[in-house]
Amino acid sequence: MWVRSVLAVVLATAFLLPAMFRRQRRRAGLEAGHLTPGWKRRLAVVSGLSVVIVVGGLGALGGVASADGDPTGANTPDPATAVQSVVPADTPADASLPAVASKVAKHETAINLTWLMVGGVLVLFMQAGFALVETGFTRAKNGAHTMMMNLVIFALGAVGWFVCGYALMFGSTSASAIGLVSSGTSWHIGSWNVLAHSGFFLGGGAYDVSVMAFFFFQLVFMDATATIPTGAMAERWKFSSFCVWGLFASMILYPFYGNWVWGGGFLSQLGAQGPKWGHGALDFAGSGVVHAMGGVAAFWGARALGPRIGKFDQNGKPRAIPGHHLPMAFLGTMILLVGWMGFNGASTFASTDFRFTVVIVNTVLAAAFGCLTTMFTMWKVYGKPDPSMTCNGLLAGLVAITAPCAYVAPWAAAVIGIVAGFLVVAAVVVVEHKAKVDDPVGAVAVHGANGLWGLLALGLFADGKYGDGFNGVAGGVKGLFYGDAGQLAAQLTSALVLILWCSVACITFFAILKRTVGMRVDEATELSGLDLPEMGALAYPDFLEAQGSVFYPVDHQAVANLTPADAKSLREEVAAK
Repeated sequence: MWVRSVLAVVLATAFLLPAMFRRQRRRAGLEAGHLTPGWKRRLAVVSGLSVVIVVGGLGALGGVASADGDPTGANTPDPATAVQSVVPADTPADASLPAVASKVAKHETAINLTWLMVGGVLVLFMQAGFALVETGFTRAKNGAHTMMMNLVIFALGAVGWFVCGYALMFGSTSASAIGLVSSGTSWHIGSWNVLAHSGFFLGGGAYDVSVMAFFFFQLVFMDATATIPTGAMAERWKFSSFCVWGLFASMILYPFYGNWVWGGGFLSQLGAQGPKWGHGALDFAGSGVVHAMGGVAAFWGARALGPRIGKFDQNGKPRAIPGHHLPMAFLGTMILLVGWMGFNGASTFASTDFRFTVVIVNTVLAAAFGCLTTMFTMWKVYGKPDPSMTCNGLLAGLVAITAPCAYVAPWAAAVIGIVAGFLVVAAVVVVEHKAKVDDPVGAVAVHGANGLWGLLALGLFADGKYGDGFNGVAGGVKGLFYGDAGQLAAQLTSALVLILWCSVACITFFAILKRTVGMRVDEATELSGLDLPEMGALAYPDFLEAQGSVFYPVDHQAVANLTPADAKSLREEVAAK
């Protein structure tokens, strides 16, 4: 190409100009460092001209070099290559259309699987959010213990989910958007499905690419449920007891109710048979299956453990025990907000389902309105916009919108968030003042109360714009305010079954745990902090000398004594305050 030749000459000229300048300087008898003002001006002109020519020439050369490229993407992939990859040249004419259709379907499945995996990664990152919120809302002396629970619950949950949790919950589930085909049947009573039983240890038909994607996505949801009680039971829970909980939650507690709603179980069948209530029990992303389950379990776990020493005075009035690191809790809350976009948004299972845009906007609106409602409520009632409750207000809005996010209009999402903001404040008061349950992070109020509210909100505000064919029922999902009282009945039934199942299972489990492994650390360990006695390491070793008698006795004339202080004297000290 002659253009490239011309550009090459121009670039060569740019490099020759400095050489020509040096030759003229030498003829004039001037040294490089001893130029007269006139020669300095000449040097500046030559240097500038060379730079301009080089930059302009390289830019032009790059443009010429890319002249055969595709900067707009209009011809990517190359049409000839693309056609050959979809329909080989030797394909008979009558087979061309099926070949194209098959390739398009495979690409669509690939897009949806990618969407599911990316959403799952966002939900997995929420584990960090939970860890920061819980640790920030509790005391420094228990920081390592609280963080350790939030880390290890993932590992425990993954093992339990792999062994039998997934098989019991989703062993007979199919989802065409991601190519998931049922690998088994369910145990049933008549025509009512009770529990799946296929895919233990991801063996047999579960060794499948679509199953692996679904396994991972649902694993991180299950881990959220298992994590919730660690906040309500923090600062006095034995780590060995917690480990047993992680396996129980992932292998038994979560999969049973989860199957009844998400795995084709009897609650999801209430619309297609029996009373034929709406579309049966629905829970788009888990207000009930994930959050209410975790919140109800947290209530019974915290009740079984009993309150922290010093939480209630002699008259049973609750005392505030401030967390040690509000900025940490704020960061955790923001991480949870970001992760929730995957939690709710990817629950469409398909980026080709454009409703995910509505889901994400509704999620953001409910979170914002929940946050502000709680903040202004606390400001009005207590005189200050309480930071910790403001965080919980935002989380309450997220929890409440998780079930109805795909089925409601944006204005309804705002209303759901407002109700959640009021409800979380009321629930905290009831849990502490009426039930006398010590919940350091407000998990019962945020996840339990608002998870149940989310289930009911779906039965009230669903507007019929989405959900055609869900649970085998034709037409969009409509709530009470749009003419279908049956959907609300299905949601109420689901909420009642959740409370009943989770309560019976957790009361039984914690009672057995108390009498075998034991649940609570001894008083001396609780008062000195669980980090060193339970973990063998302090979250903040540099704080040791400043911690005083509430952590470890320190002789300022000697090395710190790491022997826990006497529990009785410390209990009296706390009670006196």
